[in-house]
Amino acid sequence: MGIRIDVVVGYPINDEMERVLGLAEAVGEPVTVTFMWEGRGEAERAVLVPAATLALWEHWAPTACPTSGVGEGDRAVVEEPELAHPVEFGAFTLFRRRVGGRTAVARGGVVVAELLDPDEAHWLQEKARNVREGFMDPKQKAAFEEFLARQASLGER
Repeated sequence: MGIRIDVVVGYPINDEMERVLGLAEAVGEPVTVTFMWEGRGEAERAVLVPAATLALWEHWAPTACPTSGVGEGDRAVVEEPELAHPVEFGAFTLFRRRVGGRTAVARGGVVVAELLDPDEAHWLQEKARNVREGFMDPKQKAAFEEFLARQASLGER
């Protein structure tokens, strides 16, 4: 899916995040990013999807991505994501959503991309592709039906 980039995120004064976000915007394709946040032990993978691409996927995907995997329902306590202040990286501001785990990326007050879980991004892209490929607009459908009506039946061949 798109491009894979590994980024080590240190302090907000570091412009690496700004370059990655700018790249995703310029390319117009999803960018897979691995964040190694300072002070955290494990890396966090995400897919940075430009806003226009995400809007297209969500338009064609018929339903929302399943949010829980098998076996997760056995947990006694559901973890509530912590509320955090928006984080600024140069011209970009990251707004982490408490529900769904997505992070909106804004520049100048406009959302330009979203960070999604890699599984959700893949699911959305596949669903959107499958639905879009099976869709015919009304004119195309009428022309196809007319074409089929002109074809000889199997018995006449």
